[in-house]
Amino acid sequence: MASKESIDWLEIITDRYLDGNEKDGELHALREQFVLIPHGLEMSVGSGDPLDLDYVNAVARVVHAVDAPWFSDHLCFTRENGIELGNLVPTVQTLDKAKSIAANAQRVQDIVGRPFLLENIATYMEMPGELSQTEMIRAVLDNCDCGLLLDLNNLLVNSVNHAFDPFAYLEEIPLERVVQVHLAGNSEDAHVGGMLIDSHDAPVGRQVYELLDWLVQRRPELPAVMIERDTAFEECAQELDADLSRARSIVARHAAGSRTR
Repeated sequence: MASKESIDWLEIITDRYLDGNEKDGELHALREQFVLIPHGLEMSVGSGDPLDLDYVNAVARVVHAVDAPWFSDHLCFTRENGIELGNLVPTVQTLDKAKSIAANAQRVQDIVGRPFLLENIATYMEMPGELSQTEMIRAVLDNCDCGLLLDLNNLLVNSVNHAFDPFAYLEEIPLERVVQVHLAGNSEDAHVGGMLIDSHDAPVGRQVYELLDWLVQRRPELPAVMIERDTAFEECAQELDADLSRARSIVARHAAGSRTR
């Protein structure tokens, strides 16, 4: 497994640290060794319900405890009418909803006082509305000054499930707003009901690396790229090392090329 000296930074799941107390020591120990980026699950910026300000303030406590340069959550909703849905649910794709999401995201960023990124999620149904997926992302970002966490595996999954060109998708979103990138892989049996599932349980796939290469050619000074792996860490040490090396080589090659032009 890669030594800690070879790891530039870590993403932590914000929700695991909201209660503080016994988890504060773990946060402090991690912060002593790594730059930490909190990534949340329950901000629910796409909900019709008001923002949960207790939750926002708890997130802010974690963000400031680790002195994070930014923090993130998902462009979706996880509760509605006071009901916790237990999943990342895509919203309708309308201009009104985009403006509502943007207003919520901007308020979160203003309260926490650090840059807030929204992540594109994997979806398994076509959502109603007058906007495409890329138009929805652009409309949200046009109405707030938050950033984008671009998950390239989620993009690939959606391109398979909804039959579109992922490179055309990248052409249509504001790449200048991308602050962080997620890379991940899906096992060969990651299909349910004919849909490819975002499973995060395999090495990063060839097509995801191709998307990263395309992206970094056009955004060579991309601030941050990370590998997501949700299962079997002990068994996949060599795979993680290989993924880190390959991602670093892609980013370094294009960054070097941009400096020589």
